[in-house]
Amino acid sequence: MSAESTAAHISREEVAHLARLARLAVTDDELDVFAGQLEVILGAVARVGEVAADEIPPTSHAVPLQNVFRPDELRPGLTQEQALACAPAAEDGRFRVPQILGEEA
Repeated sequence: MSAESTAAHISREEVAHLARLARLAVTDDELDVFAGQLEVILGAVARVGEVAADEIPPTSHAVPLQNVFRPDELRPGLTQEQALACAPAAEDGRFRVPQILGEEA
């Protein structure tokens, strides 16, 4: 059974009504195109509804999820002096940056 054969017929008037509700300006040619497209979409949805069975539990993913993150490993980092060595400006062991909020620290 094809998706198109299970779809309810969508009239041009129904498409025009939906377009008005959505505040879309559509031409007469577009009404015919959209009616055909909506029939295909509704047929596909109806077909999915036929496949769904009570013995199949609902799922959010087709395959089981697993953690793909690597384990945390402690590694040596830069010392404070090394981090500040190439800084354009440093003060009291910190990066010095321009003041942007006009507040005193």
